[in-house]
Amino acid sequence: MAKQSNYITPEGAKKLRDELTWLWKEERPRVTQGVSDAAAEGDRSENAEYIYGKKRLREIDRRIRFLTQRLDHLTVVEDPPPANGKVFFGAWIRLETEEGDEVVYRVVGPDETDASKGFISIDSPMGKALLGRSEGDEVPVRRPAGEAVFTVLEVAYQPIS
Repeated sequence: MAKQSNYITPEGAKKLRDELTWLWKEERPRVTQGVSDAAAEGDRSENAEYIYGKKRLREIDRRIRFLTQRLDHLTVVEDPPPANGKVFFGAWIRLETEEGDEVVYRVVGPDETDASKGFISIDSPMGKALLGRSEGDEVPVRRPAGEAVFTVLEVAYQPIS
């Protein structure tokens, strides 16, 4: 597995911390109570609620360990860079495709990648190709579907509408 970047936006870090808090303070106690209730019913070997609850607890504990370790290693990138108009971590970029369509992406850390929002990882081929580019640049990107060329129309460090 390729090494992931340890950068994250403040919004991404908050989302991970919120998930950790929810798992630790709400979900884990609820599941633990369910396992305890199921265990009180008697024979545990044929008790589906008990078996499922224990499995769910292991999943929760694994995710809590992952989030705790990951948050310790992440670097939250708070401030945008001074060079506006250039693509760096956290930038929103409006691009024109070869077909003339416009798309908007945001370069984020691998922990907050979300294609439905247009959040692309800094480690992705597209993210790597865009870094350091300026408005007006043509950017060739090697993708699984083949090479494509995009034109950078706008770079901002606030959402582009």
